[in-house]
Amino acid sequence: MIRQLLGFERRLTVDCTVHVENTFEFLQAHVELHNGVVVEPGDEVIVQGAPVDVPFGETGTFTRTAEIIRAHPLERLWTRLTGDLEFMELLEFSFSTGSRL
Repeated sequence: MIRQLLGFERRLTVDCTVHVENTFEFLQAHVELHNGVVVEPGDEVIVQGAPVDVPFGETGTFTRTAEIIRAHPLERLWTRLTGDLEFMELLEFSFSTGSRL
């Protein structure tokens, strides 16, 4: 949002590899950016191309193009300042004893 207000928007296009696993043990996807590109706090990464579909029980690796939208320095600072306060949203707690009711 700050980027649009200040007229600051830096975009970078880079090749990437998408690793997807759809098994009983895992349902996960990872994006590996090529050329040593590093994503900083506040940056956005949009993977371009056709949707990825991996049938159950399989894994897949796909080559795509990713567009990285760099954060404005103020947006990056705000993300760093507020990010530590919101880390609890990433955690999942269970208070179950494991016994059935």
